[in-house]
Parts: sequence; C-alpha cells; structure tokens
Amino acid sequence: MALSAHNPPSGAEDGAPVAPGRRRGRAAASNVSGRFEKFQRADFDDGWGTLDDLAPFKTEVTHEKPKTVITRNDSPDIAFDRSINPYRGCEHGCVYCFARPTHAFLGLSPGLDFESRLFVKDNAAEVLKRELSAPGYQPRTLAIGTNTDPYQPIEREHRVMRFILEVLSEANHPVAIVTKSALVLRDLDLLAPMAAKGLVKVALSVTTLDRDLARAMEPRATTPARRLEAIEKLSAAGVPTAVMVAPVVPGVTDHEIETILTRAFAHGAREAGYILLRLPLETQDLFAGWLLEHFPDKYRKVLSLLRSAREGKIYDSAWGKRMTGTGPYAWMLGRRFELAGEKIGFGKTRIRLRTDLFKRPDGGARQLSLF
Repeated sequence: MALSAHNPPSGAEDGAPVAPGRRRGRAAASNVSGRFEKFQRADFDDGWGTLDDLAPFKTEVTHEKPKTVITRNDSPDIAFDRSINPYRGCEHGCVYCFARPTHAFLGLSPGLDFESRLFVKDNAAEVLKRELSAPGYQPRTLAIGTNTDPYQPIEREHRVMRFILEVLSEANHPVAIVTKSALVLRDLDLLAPMAAKGLVKVALSVTTLDRDLARAMEPRATTPARRLEAIEKLSAAGVPTAVMVAPVVPGVTDHEIETILTRAFAHGAREAGYILLRLPLETQDLFAGWLLEHFPDKYRKVLSLLRSAREGKIYDSAWGKRMTGTGPYAWMLGRRFELAGEKIGFGKTRIRLRTDLFKRPDGGARQLSLF
C-alpha cells in the first residue's frame, strides 16, 4: 500500500486498479481515497507478493440511527422537494452512480467502498413517523431511490424500505419510488392498496437491455429482463409504473433509447423519463477506468460526446443542464426520446399523487393537557 501526502501516487488519479480477483462482482476498478483525505492510498505490487494476501471486497454493513430521515431540497430542476434514503452506499455497484462521491463525506472511497461498505438506517421508519406527526408538517410526495436504491440486495435482510412503506401507508402519505430491483414486488401488498388511493407510483430504471453489458456496468442489480417483468407485474396490480432510461451513456447505450421505451410500454409502463450520464467529482475517473477496461476502443468517443454535451467539460452541475446537457448531441437525444415516446404512446397520462388523504400519525409522547 502506497501513501503520499497531498500528491496522489502514480496511477491514483485514474483509479489505481485493484486486482480483478479481489473485486469480482463489483463495477469499480479502484478504491482511491476520497477527496477530503489527507493521504491518497493505492495498491501496488512491491515484488513480495503481498497483494496476493489481500482479501476480496466483501459487503460490510454498519448500523446507524439518524435523528432525521427526510431530506429537503429546493432544486428547481427536479419535481420533488423531499426524499428519503434508507441506505448509504449501494451494493448494486453501478459504475456511473452519481451518488458515489457522497461516500467521501464518511472518509471512505467512492470506488469499491461505496458498493461494499454500506450503512443501514435501522430506525428510519420510527424517525419518519415522528417527523410526519410534527404539528407543522404538510404532506407532499416523498421521493425514495433518488440517491441510493432502497431495494438493493441488503434490503432483503434489513427491510428498512418495507418498514418505511408501512408508515407511509398507514398515514396515507404519497410516495414516488425509483429502483433497479425486482425486489419491489415483495411489497405489492402495500403498494397496490396505496395505488388504489392515488398514493404511489414506481419507476424502474432500465439503462440497457443487454444482459452482459448490464452485468459489467451494474453488477448486482436485477437483470434488465426481470426489471421489465417487474414493470408488468406492478402495472397489472394497478400500480402506476414508469420507465427511466437512465442514465443514457453516450456511445454505449444511446442506441437503445427507442427499444427500451418500446419494451417498457409493452410491459405496462405509461410514463417515461431519461437522464444523460452524470459524472460528478470522483465518478469521472472511476467511469474512465471502467471504459478503459471494458470498451477501450470507445474510450475517446464516449468522453468526447460527453464533453460536447457539457460545454467542453465532463460534467456540468448547473441546474437545468445537469440532467440533459446542452449542444447538438444532447438536443438530438432529447428529440429522439420525445418523438419515440409520442409515437409509442407515452405522455398521454400523468399521474398526480394525492395529499388530501394524509392522516397525521401518532408520533409517540405528547405534552399532557392541564385539564
């Protein structure tokens, strides 16, 4: 293990790759230190075979008890003002995930740490119930899955999302869910009755229909075919269902836009959206390293297309630009998506979730009356 103060070791800036055997089933090729760390760390072969003694990256879970769970935002280019993230980090391991840099705030790597060192908010449902019971709380749609996936593999054991849904169902609170996992079907017993009241919609993110590409890019997410099946079963149960063609990866998945929309509509999705690949902070080097490993012949083309849509930069975080980009290539993607969606039949209905059914839950202890 090499250490250097401030200046990263040679190769660290592009991800200092970890041996394939140690990262089997993971998307990131490196575990470079986060941007706030004083020292940069990278594996290198010192000639003594010490790398052979390092264990593979296994999923580690840390339990935490947050004091609040509803995160507020005032971003003008997204349709919700509050969200919940039941987990920190995501075992799906999508190499392009824009949430990866958040692991740096924990002193961990946005690389392999992000997909293997996870944090569970055990008491999220309890805290949520308390927040919803606050006298001044006004209900609006809660978004879940906008940062890390609430139905990632560890949800099978920890069931944090299940408990959150139980609280929202009891309170008749509207919720919009985004996921890549067919595990969402486990909660149909809650989702279907909520949908009948106009309280829920679910979006499945489908990046590609190519199983092998999905395995390399999103190694522990549900296969594309099973995501389409999840759309079909949710829709059949009366749950309003959408497809997110997200992210669109220039030169890698952009040719699939029309096919994904067609297949999703045939399976019951009636709303659709897309997002151009977003690569903030450390994700730029992580994604570049993945490209060099899996698509070395497309490396320059992909980055060139991204820069053409980001005014010469790999990423632009400006509101109104970060989701769709600008310039001729970005404009073409938008027009393709709109024309295909209109032709297929998307956009004819837009479900607005209800807030008038909200019942403030009993949050626990209350001040006693004097009379």
